[in-house]
Amino acid sequence: MLKIEEDEASFNELTNLIYKFKDFTEENTISLLLNGEYDSCNAILTLHSGAGGTEAQDWASMLYRMYSMFCEKNSYKLSVIDSLDGDEAGLKSITFLVEGEKAYGYLKTERGVHRLVRISPFDANKRRHTSFASLEVMPEIDETTDVEINLDEVRVDTYRSSGAGGQHVNKTDSAIRLTHLPTGIVVTCQNERSQIQNREMAFKILRSKLIALKEEEREKNLKEIKGDIKKIEWGSQIRSYVFCPYTMVKDHRTNFETANVDAVMNGDIKPFILDYLKKSL
Repeated sequence: MLKIEEDEASFNELTNLIYKFKDFTEENTISLLLNGEYDSCNAILTLHSGAGGTEAQDWASMLYRMYSMFCEKNSYKLSVIDSLDGDEAGLKSITFLVEGEKAYGYLKTERGVHRLVRISPFDANKRRHTSFASLEVMPEIDETTDVEINLDEVRVDTYRSSGAGGQHVNKTDSAIRLTHLPTGIVVTCQNERSQIQNREMAFKILRSKLIALKEEEREKNLKEIKGDIKKIEWGSQIRSYVFCPYTMVKDHRTNFETANVDAVMNGDIKPFILDYLKKSL
């Protein structure tokens, strides 16, 4: 077909169509390979700012915006479950639900530490700062899933919700904090309208965290057998976002990178996700 196209415009158009078809085929092949037990589930994501105060909290809010725009571009529905504002700006932490086709299968690849290098807008001397934020990704688990929670091993605390939410939220002890004593997992929920709804959502997140813990153990065992691309742990970032002295976003597990930082921060992270899946499935 390329040989019979003599004019340059038609040649370029046909070439672009071939590349688009190649990308489409590759993405759908990866989607078919996402057949893990929880890959088809919705995903619960929690961002935590690292050490560094306002700078790190601003970075957490930038990452939340990035994932929000990713969801918008890929027809995923996003809803906030719990959030804690930063002292001056940004977010100390935020938990949100992403609903859509194979949301967990794709977004589980984002779990880990994300590193930012930039000239800080909060530094009067315009010095370069490095900030960290960690991302947890869990499958949303319904009550029919075989996850046993002994209620005697869960401490339930109620407290007054903070932040936006209306007069009702601010005047009642509607927020819930669950502490799973055997694992030390702590879950908070304050964005639902009532204490009962917050409690239900908190237990749903706790079930998801326990499943994620089991999944991590399973993945760890598999990685010991076949080797791992990169450990996911605090202090060992999966990705760096460099704004200065040059622009680059690089995944340290796969070495996939791009100089288009603006596109990435506007939610164009699918190439990173697909490259990781292609190399790890």
